[in-house]
Amino acid sequence: MFGFTPVCVALSMDSCNLVHMPSSSPLTSHSGLVLHGVPVVAGVQYGPVIRPGKPPDLGGALAVPDLPEDARAPEVERFRAAAAAVAERLRERAAHATGSAAEVLSATASLAQDRGWLGAAEKQINQGAPAVRAADAAIEQFVEMFTKLGGLMAERVTDLRDIRGRVIAELQGLPEPGVPIPEEPSVLCAEDLAPADTAGLDPALVVALATTLGGPTSHTAIIARQLGIPCIVAVGGLDEVPAGTSVLVDGTTGTVTVDPDEAAAREAVADAARAAQAAAGWSGPGATADGHTVGLLANVSDGAAARAARQTPAEGVGLFRTELCFLNTDTEPSVQTQAGIYAEVLEAFAGHKVVIRTLDAGSDKPLKFAGHAEEANPALGVRGIRVATANPGLLEHQLDAIAVAGKRTGNAPWVMAPMIATAEEAAAFADQARARGLTPGVMIEIPAAALLADRVLEHVDFLSIGTNDLAQYTMAADRMAPGLATLTDPWQPAVLSLVARTAAAGAAVGKPVGVCGEAAADPMLACVLTGLGVTSLSAAAAAVRPVGAQLARVTLQQCRDAAQAVLRTAGAAEARAAALAVLG
Repeated sequence: MFGFTPVCVALSMDSCNLVHMPSSSPLTSHSGLVLHGVPVVAGVQYGPVIRPGKPPDLGGALAVPDLPEDARAPEVERFRAAAAAVAERLRERAAHATGSAAEVLSATASLAQDRGWLGAAEKQINQGAPAVRAADAAIEQFVEMFTKLGGLMAERVTDLRDIRGRVIAELQGLPEPGVPIPEEPSVLCAEDLAPADTAGLDPALVVALATTLGGPTSHTAIIARQLGIPCIVAVGGLDEVPAGTSVLVDGTTGTVTVDPDEAAAREAVADAARAAQAAAGWSGPGATADGHTVGLLANVSDGAAARAARQTPAEGVGLFRTELCFLNTDTEPSVQTQAGIYAEVLEAFAGHKVVIRTLDAGSDKPLKFAGHAEEANPALGVRGIRVATANPGLLEHQLDAIAVAGKRTGNAPWVMAPMIATAEEAAAFADQARARGLTPGVMIEIPAAALLADRVLEHVDFLSIGTNDLAQYTMAADRMAPGLATLTDPWQPAVLSLVARTAAAGAAVGKPVGVCGEAAADPMLACVLTGLGVTSLSAAAAAVRPVGAQLARVTLQQCRDAAQAVLRTAGAAEARAAALAVLG
C-alpha cells in the first residue's frame, strides 16, 4: 500500500528505545514483589534480567551540516551498502533458522531493502542530508504514517525502528543494537521486542521472556512457543526491574517474582523441569485419561517446519499457512512453484492429515500484485477470502496447485478458506474445492460465522476455529495493541462461548471442529477446549507434547466440568482460575 515489502510478522513498540534501569530502581528493595501479566507459554524459570541494548546515539549526527553537491552520490552509495549489509546479515540468520523464526528474519531482511523507505532516504541525501539524518527522517516519516493508520498497520512501527537502528549502526561503524548474548541462563525483559531479536534467541541462554507490552498472539509470543520457553506479556511494573535483578518467571500463572528466595525459586524450577520431563516422554496419540480421542496437530509455514514437526508426536498438520508463497514476490507464483512448496509439507506428513489454509493476505499482509486499495480500517477490510473474491485467479490457481501437490504426493489434502463471514461464502469456496477433488472447510474467525456455524456446516466438511482473530473481532480489540492484551486473551468467556457454539454445531451433524489458533498451545486451555467439544487441536510443534501430556492426565468429564465452570465466569483471569480449580 505504501511501497513496503509485505511484512507478515511485526510487534508494536521499538525495542531500541529500551534502556538498562539504574541500580537505584525502587524495585531493588522489594524482595519477593510479584508482578502480574498475561501468561503465554507455560513453564517456570529463574535467572538474572537482561535487557536489549541501546540504539546508536544520534546526538551530533543529526546536527551535521548538509553535504556539498559532489559528496551526495557517494553518500547514497554508502547508505545503500549499509542497508544491504544489514539485510544480508538477517538473511544469513534466516538461512540457519526454521519455521516462524526464519519467516520473521526473512521478512525483516526484505524490509531493510524495501524501495519505499530507501527511496525516501535517498531523496533526502540527494538534497544534501547526510545518510544518518536521512535514514532517521525517512523511517520516522513512515512511522508517523503507520501510527496514524493504527490497528495492524501500526504494528510495523517496531520493524521500521529496528531496521533504522541497525542501518544507522552500520553507517556509524558500531555493533548492531539488539539483545546481548548473556554469559549465563537469563530472563529477557523488555518493553517489547523487535522481530529479528526474538527470532534469534538461544533458548539455552535466554530461558524466559517477559514484556511490558504485547499480547498472547503477538509474534514474540508465537516465537516463544516455538522455542518452548516460558513467556508472559503485558506485565505491569516490569520496566522498573533493573538488569541484573534475579526474577522467577511462572508462565502458567502469569507472574514475575522480583528477587525471590533463591532456594525456593530453584525448587520451583526443578518441579517444573520434572513435569516438563514427564511431558517430554509423552508419545501420543492425543487422548484423555479415559480414552477420549483428541487429534493433536501442528501449525507449520513451510516444508522445513513440517519436517521438524514430524519429529514430535503431532498426528498431522492442522494449519499450513501458505502466505510465504506470495508475500515477498512482485508477481503471483506459478501453479507449479506453489505445488512444489505444498508438496514438501504433504510429503513430510505422508499418510497423515494435512489442512492447507488458502492465502490469508490483505490488512497487514498486502500483495504487490493483488491491487490493494488504501483502506481506512484494513483489519475490517479486504483480507482473507475477500482478496480472492477481488482477484478470482489467485484462489483458482492456488486450489489447482494444492490439487497438483496432492496427486504428486499421494496425500489428499484438506483445504480451508480464511475470514469466512457467511454461509454463501462457504458454499462458493466448497464448490471450487470439491471441483478439484479437495476436502473443503473454512476458518471460524468472525463472530457472524460462529453464530451461524450450523448453516456454514451445510456446505463444508469441517471447521477450524482461529482463536487469535476470533478474540480480536469478538472483543473489538486489536490483537497487537499493547494496551488491550487482557481483552484479546483467549480465556475470555465471550470468545469461549462462541467456540462452544461452533463445536456444538459440528457435533450435531457429525463433522469435525478443530482449533488452530494459539489457544491450542495452552495445556490447560486445551483441556477446556476439549470439554467444549472441540475434536482437534493444532499449535506450534513445541506445544504438542505438553498439551498431549496434560490431556492424558485428565478425564473427559473433568474437561467438561472445567469448560462449564469457565463459561460461568465473567473475565479471563476468573476463567483461568476456575479451570485450574477443576483440573488441578
